[in-house]
Amino acid sequence: MVRQRATTMILLALLVLVLTACSKASEVTEATPPQQDTPVEESGTQTIEHLKGTAVVPQKIERMVVLSAAYIDHMLTIGEKPAGVNVEVRYEGDYLPYLADQLTGVPTVGSADSPNLEAILQIDPDVIVIESRTAESTYEQLEKIAPTIVLGTEWLDYADDSTYWTQDLLTIAGMYNKVDLAKEKIAEVEQQAKQLKAKIEQLDQKKLAYLRVREKTLQIYAAKGHPTNTLLYHDLGFVPTAVTPAEQREDLSMEKIADVDADFVVLEIDPNADEYLNNINASSLWKGVPAVGADQVYTTDSFWLFKGWGAIGRSEIINEIEDMINR
Repeated sequence: MVRQRATTMILLALLVLVLTACSKASEVTEATPPQQDTPVEESGTQTIEHLKGTAVVPQKIERMVVLSAAYIDHMLTIGEKPAGVNVEVRYEGDYLPYLADQLTGVPTVGSADSPNLEAILQIDPDVIVIESRTAESTYEQLEKIAPTIVLGTEWLDYADDSTYWTQDLLTIAGMYNKVDLAKEKIAEVEQQAKQLKAKIEQLDQKKLAYLRVREKTLQIYAAKGHPTNTLLYHDLGFVPTAVTPAEQREDLSMEKIADVDADFVVLEIDPNADEYLNNINASSLWKGVPAVGADQVYTTDSFWLFKGWGAIGRSEIINEIEDMINR
């Protein structure tokens, strides 16, 4: 009987030791962080800060609708195809030509100012991305369809920052976990601009006027205030003319054409501007502009204002400028 009682006591002591050890092991297991190869459950969403607050969108975005030519450029830059894109009414309501070959089959959803809500609804987007100006009239309606992210600010808010065109590209790239790829593309464009700037610096005469012919007026673009302008005068090193405004584009009367002391003229022509262009070409004042006399007037498409916002577009502008100075 004594031996049996002793055996029982020993077994009870061993049981206490085992339970204590298990309890401590459990505590260690709970306190130890999971190893790298341990699967970690993900929420499946990401939170994006934007001008209207925050938006919760899928971690893996499959259908993004964008209502900005710049954002189309940004998506294609990182190898993503939009699920729906805006059109520009003044350019015949279709894809922007410089991006059209990469957008085959992508539904169009109206203009940025007047989006086709029914068309967007049919796409069933994971997220919609719009500019601040678009948000003023349509944000609440779009937010009812899908989480809507508002990017961009007015151009002049960027002051002297010549890299501001990259900000929205990096934000969109972050939503796809492709920031490194976006930075590579930005660096490629910056290197392309740097190489061309070295050539432009060797020119004896490098004053440039960036002009736009509209239906009933001629405008001259500023030295900054828009990424296309800063590309020309900051990144590429062209010199503004005597009449080039500092911050905002201005109308240029026929009488003021004589003051355009440009060695190069980039002439952007609106689709409805043929008659006014004929009037300019017939003017003796226009013929007195140095660039006109030297046959250094480069007529480009009317998409530079869109191209300047994106890596694809900026690269095309740089190629056009190189052709201009080499011809």
